[in-house]
Amino acid sequence: MSKVTVWFIKCAMIYFVIAMLIGIYMTVAGPVYPFRPIHTHFNLLGWMSMMIYGVGYHILPRFSGTPLWSDRLAMVQLWTANIGLVGMALGWIIAGTGNGGMMVLHLFSIVEGLSVVLFVLNMFMTIKPAPALRRPPVKT
Repeated sequence: MSKVTVWFIKCAMIYFVIAMLIGIYMTVAGPVYPFRPIHTHFNLLGWMSMMIYGVGYHILPRFSGTPLWSDRLAMVQLWTANIGLVGMALGWIIAGTGNGGMMVLHLFSIVEGLSVVLFVLNMFMTIKPAPALRRPPVKT
């Protein structure tokens, strides 16, 4: 597996464990702010999306029969996805104090959105239709 694939899958598993621990905490404390949105986003954007990115970077080029369009863009996407998600979590924590957390949350949401666009761009440029198979003429 490529380095970026391994990192996305490792990040996914780390977010999965953190989300699970937050979930366990919420069984005791209740779904109190800011833990509920952090738990939700660590599950959806951390665990699920990071796993999809990692698996996508591994299999989609192989299914297409072409190399990944840009390894560098994939690495930039790895960083923007993680920075965006952790920044969003910090935004919810800061928002609970009333000190401008919503601005932080919105800023890092845009960073997270950018990471999605980078993934889609890289996949659009990577995925090509398979060449048509040549069949021998049918003898009649």
